[in-house]
Amino acid sequence: MENTSGVGVLDKVTSILGTLEAGPATLAGLVAVTGLARPTAHRLAVALEQHRLVARDVEGRFILGPRLGELSAAAGEDRLLAAAGPVLARLRDVSGESAQLYRRQGGVRICVAAAERLSGLRDTVPVGVTLPMKVGAAAQVLLAWEEPERLHRGLQGARFTATALSGVRRRGWAQSIGERELGVASVSAPVRGPANRVVAAVTVSGPIERLTRHPGALLSQTVVEAADRLTEALRVT
Repeated sequence: MENTSGVGVLDKVTSILGTLEAGPATLAGLVAVTGLARPTAHRLAVALEQHRLVARDVEGRFILGPRLGELSAAAGEDRLLAAAGPVLARLRDVSGESAQLYRRQGGVRICVAAAERLSGLRDTVPVGVTLPMKVGAAAQVLLAWEEPERLHRGLQGARFTATALSGVRRRGWAQSIGERELGVASVSAPVRGPANRVVAAVTVSGPIERLTRHPGALLSQTVVEAADRLTEALRVT
């Protein structure tokens, strides 16, 4: 085994992931390429599957898992945050409302950047605050494009439905009216990483009396344009 670190189990795991980088592999294929004993290759591949670092395709072969994409997206967070400041400030100025950027972390979403409305009645969401994934336009966006099993789990106890998320995927944006907080409406759109996976949600939020009960009709295009600018920032090499 090349490039050994001296930590045996780590070297074996790395050899499995390196093999799958070239494409799907059966257990026999993993054994042939890595040189690992069949029981060892099976045990490690199944353990990696449990942690979503490895998955299975429709033929039952091992493939790289979705967790690797999530880790890759997290590695780009500095670039995302660097671009978020001016994009959110412009979104605030154009919309006249507070703007936020959310990332999902397990069963919650975290506000990682914000630009608050400078005066008057506003929806204030401090950077670093955690909010549930069961309510709000940002939660809808962060859940709508998830793999089916995670999407189904995320809908349990949510204020929105599978039908609503289907509409989010079709339109490319989400809205909520009083879901997270009475009197507050919001509109969100997805930010996508290099692999086109949704990595964050851009949101505008404010009082229903200004955003009305149809906030998407007022602000969806503006929010989508802001999200697209952040997507482009992440795709710059």
